[in-house]
Amino acid sequence: MGKGCFITLEGGEGSGKTTQIGLLAAYLQNKGIDVMTTKEPGGTEVGQELRKILCTGNKDKMDAVAEALLYYADRRIHLQSKVLPALERGTWVISDRFADSTVAYQYYGYDKRLPKEMLDQLYAITVGHFRPDLTIILDIDPAKGVARSLKRNGSAAVQETRFESRELAFHENLRRGFREIAQSSPHYVLLNADQSVESLHREIVKMTEERLMRK
Repeated sequence: MGKGCFITLEGGEGSGKTTQIGLLAAYLQNKGIDVMTTKEPGGTEVGQELRKILCTGNKDKMDAVAEALLYYADRRIHLQSKVLPALERGTWVISDRFADSTVAYQYYGYDKRLPKEMLDQLYAITVGHFRPDLTIILDIDPAKGVARSLKRNGSAAVQETRFESRELAFHENLRRGFREIAQSSPHYVLLNADQSVESLHREIVKMTEERLMRK
């Protein structure tokens, strides 16, 4: 049995990643592919605790450096205990966020006040040479995306609004960052998330088929 493929979905708040991951997983399963969905932070038991620290509470309780260190601690545990073993079994893994979110949020979001070299070093230490096979970045107007996310969080038991509560300029920086990231390697695909769920799903399926299923 060959190794599985690692697909990551990225994007700003309210871009619809969770919905599209569920639809893509169902599509692949219907094709006879074993699929596991996961997320960062929170894909493991330890990650769930780190997610509470990172995504809830006062937006100013820690700076970009502290956030990056916690995200990479979560990423290391997530990869070693869950993602890499699944890929070795031949399972396809779809993750809601990966390292590109750390670059977008902690580097671009904070207006590049954190050295990019530090993030590169953290990646090398905790992840090594491993990369996703396909990264789909969902692009949406920040004001619309944040409004979506706040509405969704309004009915949640735990209010994960620490980043949504940041000023609009932070989210505009995020969008610019994700767009720049999308241009940096052929394994990225940038898609317009401001369309119907069904049409966006069709685009994601098309990209997945072209990049990973027709080789």
